[in-house]
Amino acid sequence: MSTKEMVYAALFAAFIGVLGMIPPIPLGFIPVPITAQTLGVMLAGCFLGKRMALLSLILFLVLVAIGLPILPGGRGGISALIGPSIGFIISWPIAAFCIGFAAEKVWPKLTTWKLVLINFAFGIILVSLIGAPVMAIITNTSIWAGIVGAAAYIPGDIIKAVIAAVIAVRIKALSPIEEKVHST
Repeated sequence: MSTKEMVYAALFAAFIGVLGMIPPIPLGFIPVPITAQTLGVMLAGCFLGKRMALLSLILFLVLVAIGLPILPGGRGGISALIGPSIGFIISWPIAAFCIGFAAEKVWPKLTTWKLVLINFAFGIILVSLIGAPVMAIITNTSIWAGIVGAAAYIPGDIIKAVIAAVIAVRIKALSPIEEKVHST
């Protein structure tokens, strides 16, 4: 891994941490609040590609685990990773990898709408399909109730998917994916 790739991965881990400083929006009927961090997950996948996005999110999780207060509400440490939101949080590296993989596949014919659909499939649906059942198990509710409750995130997540896609297309020329496409 080159120095440039390490810097990109670290910058995106930091960016996702900064998004954690935006106050979460609690929902009274579900124990996991709405946060801005999934925007960073989607943007990492769209901009960095599969490998660097995965590394960036793994680095982010390591930083949380060692105690940095970079989750919403200033939470950090192993205790922050044990709770109803853990399924969503551990889905982030998987989602970033899948978004990056799909973005790399469509890169030569990249459009904003293709990235929006990729973000919807992997940044919203995949994250919910992993996070909601884990949340339901931890809170001792039915998995169906967890999935239905997680539907409350969809409107905001669609906005984040569009924002991430628009930004990624606008800065496409700076992306490591662009460099990889032109070097092969």
